[in-house]
Amino acid sequence: MPTDHAPSNLPPVLRPENPPTRSLEELAARFAREVRGDVAGRTLSGITLATADLRAGEAFVAIRGVNRHGAEFAHVAAGKGAVAIVTDASGADIAADAGLPVLIVDDPRGLLGELSAWVYGTGADDHLPLLFGTTGTNGKTSVSHLLEGILGQLGVPSGLSSTAERHIAGHVIVSRLTTPEASEMHALLALMRERGVEAVAVEVSAQALSRRRVDGIVFDVAGFTNLSHDHLDDYADMREYFEAKLPLFRPDRARRAVISLDSAPGAEVVARCEVPYVTVGTPDIAADPDAAASADWTVHIVAERQAGTEFTLTARDGRTLTTVVPVIGRHMAANAGLAIVMLLEGGYAWERLAAALDGGRIDAYLPGRTQLVSGERGPAVYVDFGHSPDAFEKTLAAVRRVTPGRVVMVMGADGDRDATKRHDMGRTAVEGSDVFVVTDHHPRFENPDSIRATLIEGARRARPDAEIHEWSPPERAIVEAIGLVGDGDAILWAGPGHQDYRDIRGVRTPYSARELARRALRAAGWPVPEPHWPVPYPDDLTPDSDPERPAFP
Repeated sequence: MPTDHAPSNLPPVLRPENPPTRSLEELAARFAREVRGDVAGRTLSGITLATADLRAGEAFVAIRGVNRHGAEFAHVAAGKGAVAIVTDASGADIAADAGLPVLIVDDPRGLLGELSAWVYGTGADDHLPLLFGTTGTNGKTSVSHLLEGILGQLGVPSGLSSTAERHIAGHVIVSRLTTPEASEMHALLALMRERGVEAVAVEVSAQALSRRRVDGIVFDVAGFTNLSHDHLDDYADMREYFEAKLPLFRPDRARRAVISLDSAPGAEVVARCEVPYVTVGTPDIAADPDAAASADWTVHIVAERQAGTEFTLTARDGRTLTTVVPVIGRHMAANAGLAIVMLLEGGYAWERLAAALDGGRIDAYLPGRTQLVSGERGPAVYVDFGHSPDAFEKTLAAVRRVTPGRVVMVMGADGDRDATKRHDMGRTAVEGSDVFVVTDHHPRFENPDSIRATLIEGARRARPDAEIHEWSPPERAIVEAIGLVGDGDAILWAGPGHQDYRDIRGVRTPYSARELARRALRAAGWPVPEPHWPVPYPDDLTPDSDPERPAFP
């Protein structure tokens, strides 16, 4: 819901540097069923849902939230220089005395994408960069970053919008949401176009489709990775969750599609896809290896090493290339194969792709995706963003295949999110590791003790005799975990990935798992390389002040 304030450490909303000038009178004529106030001669330069992000000259779209109506902030919008309020009939009554023209529409949330596309000139018929949108439970972020990396190897100025970051021709901004609100998304596309970006990779969550955050956008190529248990805090069941993703494969959302057959739902995506499509499969990891082997394109694993995974991508017509994705895991090779085929479907020539990749490696940085933060000696420590049972299973298996010694799993679970997957998370974590360390993640407003207890319960049901430790906070957990391992062993710290905060009772507390792991390794006497990621809030990365908890080294 719109608010009149926002945490100061939230990343900024991006806008075009040369904002458009649009007639408020024309906007009213196109979209409003009723206008209250004078719109003649007025112009606007943008549109937003949140007064916290509003800039002078923009229209404020006021929608009804769970507890309050955004129109209650009409006075705040007026004070910040808004030129108009766009809202529904009830919102118009609330905003009546704000002193601004009010444009009444039936469904302001549902209309936001179309409004934003018109304001910023980013609709399907406007000149835009090539758009690649990826959905699925796991792999969306990885595919998006791989797309960007390969585009860079092709010499193509690119943009990115993912869970981790927004990129605009090399400029990096930390992300707020997996997929931004429609108004922000269209403003971002306008800025990318302004800066000469030729192709954009966008991570498209199910929530983005359900909440209409990508309305008004038609992707040139849509990709589907997989579907597994997740997000049942937002959807009633797996069927509803699956149905939420299908709109991306309709003509009003995409022109072409690339669909992975590695998970069983891929076949149904194929059956219900309403745009031209091709399929890709990885028999080594697929739920149905025969179905994956019958795909238009197949990914075959050549070798798995700590520095990356080598694979061969082969088409039915015999075209083939062999390359390396710079992270461990067969699932990462599958993500890379999907990305390459998406680029091919987007119009990049096979010869050009093969020249850049065949016999070499993909030059991509995947923040927090099975990211090795340790040095050449000592235990290998990986930090990963995956936080679902399926992600744990695949990533632990990948770590196991490149680890001669013991594998230790460190993880926690989100508070105030899908609690139905916690037993499965605990089960998968303990089944795939030699030692299981349970700690905290984002407790939000939930009791972290209760979250940990549920994870341990799921683990104990699966392996009553397993070695399980419980340490809180995570700053202590990683120190203790590193005390359990030696040269040749590995730790997978799953969940935090690239994030630089923990959500504790609504407060974004500075925190970096990658940096905490490095410090703990150094304190244990192991060499660590210099980080190639930003180190946020370095002086604040300390454990809670509880005297029972050891001071962080």
